[in-house]
Amino acid sequence: MAVLKSEMPLSIVLLSGGMDSCVTAGIASKTSRLACLHVTYGQRTKAKERKAFEDIASHYGAAYTLILDMPHFATIGGSSLTDLALPVRTTGIDETNIPDTYVPFRNGNLLAVAVTWAEQLHARYIYIGVNEMDSSGYPDCSASFIRAFSKAANTGTKPETHIIIKTPLIKLNKCQIVSKGMSLNVPFEKTWSCYQNEDVACGQCDSCRLRLKGFREAGFADPIPYHNLLKEKNVE
Repeated sequence: MAVLKSEMPLSIVLLSGGMDSCVTAGIASKTSRLACLHVTYGQRTKAKERKAFEDIASHYGAAYTLILDMPHFATIGGSSLTDLALPVRTTGIDETNIPDTYVPFRNGNLLAVAVTWAEQLHARYIYIGVNEMDSSGYPDCSASFIRAFSKAANTGTKPETHIIIKTPLIKLNKCQIVSKGMSLNVPFEKTWSCYQNEDVACGQCDSCRLRLKGFREAGFADPIPYHNLLKEKNVE
């Protein structure tokens, strides 16, 4: 017997508006009602990301949406995503160093807010689209970080809360994420990944390169527009 949507458990989905969070929402929607959380933190493409969030949340008929402004990231600095004086790297992906697009402990902050909302809504699950394979080496995208944060969250909340953090993409690369999304018919055309532009994606920042590589290797065309699209041999 099919489970009615109203009878499904409620899950918080951290939804940036990017392809990974969109696929994560698609996965969560199969077994949960969605409470979609978006955070604006002073990133260069905040308006475009917010629009992507709204479109994706609407697509999945989210039961709740919450948009928060967390300006302390930009105030503290340390990332080219929030500091306009720092150029976003466009020289290719370097697997030996954490890039300057890393926002210090961003996922820790976002998950903390998600835990707060989950406890208030009595949601048991939190979905986040982190992955270790193609994360540019961000330390707060690792499975070990998620395990440690889960322990802290359940130590610091009411005993009956018992939150479970779901990371369905943690062991997938971008090619596998694209393939998974296509199998779920997720609306990739509504997503945005570029670190620099809000109109036409640059095609050169780490996020664009990883996204293009994923679509190319999966054998699908990326539905969003790119400026000066890199030739396949230059997409690393």
